[in-house]
Amino acid sequence: MAKTLEVVVRPHELRERVAQWRRKGERIAFVPTMGNLHAGHGSLVSKASELAEHVIVSIFVNPLQFGPNEDFAAYPRTPEDDRELLRSLNVEVLFAPEVDDIYPRGQETTARVHVPGLEDILCGAFRPGHFMGVATVVTKLLNLVQPDVALFGEKDFQQLMIIRRAAIDLCMPIEIVGVPTAREKDGLAMSSRNRYLLPEQRAVAPQIFAALDRARVALEAGSTDYAALEQAGTEALQKAGFRPDYFAIRDAHSLQMPNGESNDLVIVTAARIGRARLIDNVRAKRPSK
Repeated sequence: MAKTLEVVVRPHELRERVAQWRRKGERIAFVPTMGNLHAGHGSLVSKASELAEHVIVSIFVNPLQFGPNEDFAAYPRTPEDDRELLRSLNVEVLFAPEVDDIYPRGQETTARVHVPGLEDILCGAFRPGHFMGVATVVTKLLNLVQPDVALFGEKDFQQLMIIRRAAIDLCMPIEIVGVPTAREKDGLAMSSRNRYLLPEQRAVAPQIFAALDRARVALEAGSTDYAALEQAGTEALQKAGFRPDYFAIRDAHSLQMPNGESNDLVIVTAARIGRARLIDNVRAKRPSK
């Protein structure tokens, strides 16, 4: 039976809807987004529908996670297209709060959520304060929705780890589920920022996944020369026309440099081309000794 999409703006209205479902003992899944939805978000919603009777999707472009020279004002906003996609996916509730609903005392005086050891490395080193903004807004949204399960894409691997750590450290009774990266047919990870790519940039964008996959193949063949593989990945992206922020091999459970005990690895990268800053990652299993 098709469900009607209800758009909720005020937090108290959201709580009333959630309370109705709770009284019936029904499970709730939550997918937080910044809008400009695409098939990657659709995969999150589809998985959410498997895990709970009710799915809530939020759309909130969070100003706290954008740096002073970043694209908050220019971030693509497509509200009508977003609602149409959510209707096609049978989503019941779209939570679309205003900035004042999330930051009632203003951004400058709001309590902040920090995740030491994870927020200042990799993307955090190039976007100071970004993951504080992410952890803060996700904590607020999870407190407002109070779902049984919340779903996040594995494309943002560092973000997923930070949210999992915050949920554990803050004793949130919520299961955090990672959903595999949705890709275009040529391997490019789906992202709202792909819309920034000019045709010639879109043509070379799949080289990100190709470079990651070459590193994966080498690692799974037994290579432990991480520095050489990182250098090769960086040079391949530069040759393709990217400006890499980093190309790194890390322990998939800590995001720290691998050691002799690290068999579960992740290759992560962030690279700029034109207006777009694209991120991606690939997991690798190192052969057991």
